Amino acid sequence: MAPSGQLTSPELQSKLADGTLAGTWTLDPARSEVRLTTRHTWGLRPLHGVFREISGNGTVTATGEASGVLTVAAGSIDTKNAQRDKHLRSPDFFDIATHPDITFTAQNVRPADGGVRVTGSLTVRANTRPASFNVTVCAADGEISLDGELPVNRADFGLTWNFIGIASMHNTIAVHAVFTRA
Repeated sequence: MAPSGQLTSPELQSKLADGTLAGTWTLDPARSEVRLTTRHTWGLRPLHGVFREISGNGTVTATGEASGVLTVAAGSIDTKNAQRDKHLRSPDFFDIATHPDITFTAQNVRPADGGVRVTGSLTVRANTRPASFNVTVCAADGEISLDGELPVNRADFGLTWNFIGIASMHNTIAVHAVFTRA
């Protein structure tokens, strides 16, 4: 049985098909979170960060087609280490002076095992790559929440700085997004 509020794939399919979820949705940034996880020191130590500024919106049509955009202010990265955060904002990594935002654009959302499969594109430093990941969906009282993890190879986006191989190229972006009806 799914946790309270979590929709199974058949339940979600039904709500999409009958128009229950149709409308415009706005991300609630106070109740949402985008986290970055990687490993450093040659894979021996985990590194966690959170992006403090996020925004987004989505649309579900009467026929059940869903799309949306999630935008993260790259400069809002917080790893609890000011020196590291400054370096992450520099041209070695996010280059926030030139590329202030990281954007995920969802073009297709389809029911899948345990939730939905979100397919779209991720843009980091003006490099756009296709991206897909599974999310669980909870719906209650005029809100929808999505939870999922997107594995990312940062080299795909031009983030190749790696002093003596100390930092992993493999990262995970974890998303907890709460949307309310606009």
